[in-house]
Amino acid sequence: MLQAATRLESAILARKLTRLYPLGDSTVVGINDVDLAIAPGELVVLKGNSGSGKSTLLSLLAGLDRPTGGDLTVAGHLLTGTPAPDLTRFRRTVVGMVFQSFNLLPTLTVYENVLLPALLADRPAEPARAKAAELLDWLGLTPRRAHYPGQLSGGEMQRTAIARALINDPALILADEPTGNLDSRNGRVVMDLLAELNHSSGRTVLIATHSDLADGLATRRICLKDGAVSESSCDA
Repeated sequence: MLQAATRLESAILARKLTRLYPLGDSTVVGINDVDLAIAPGELVVLKGNSGSGKSTLLSLLAGLDRPTGGDLTVAGHLLTGTPAPDLTRFRRTVVGMVFQSFNLLPTLTVYENVLLPALLADRPAEPARAKAAELLDWLGLTPRRAHYPGQLSGGEMQRTAIARALINDPALILADEPTGNLDSRNGRVVMDLLAELNHSSGRTVLIATHSDLADGLATRRICLKDGAVSESSCDA
């Protein structure tokens, strides 16, 4: 599933990447002049205090936001200046996102939440249904497939979100504080799942987190402070 991505020299390549936000007569720095290269198959932990730019960087990598300046290539896709329809296709097929708040649709069942991105990406229906069932089985969610998010525990909701992120076989998984709403036991389960995805398939995984649960699992740790990247030690 990652053949195209693993032939690339970099899964993520940013050059002088900048995102500034106008605020009245001033400017707020999201990230500023960032150079970053992440190889295919890495499991990267992104650390930094609140406001350091972690979520801004992940939003740019996911194609959810556009840079103010610089260049950004993700899994061979140049995102700088990309038309909106192409960015939509990129989000649906190249990256899988896992959020702190789960972002499940409350009116859809677990199975329907997992299947939805495949339907939006116009995947063939029967293989997509089989893939959704396979993911739910792997994550121990088959008994919950007909339940709604409001009937799930936090750990079950995050595992559902991981299944949803995987349904289109993305080259890159981006997780933004994926354990932030979980207790330590479920947090460890989620981090172990993300590490298993990385180790078993060579899938590139980037986790932005305050937690130290993934530190021992990562191939690399990158620190953000005031919108700038440093690979030296930093306080999370």
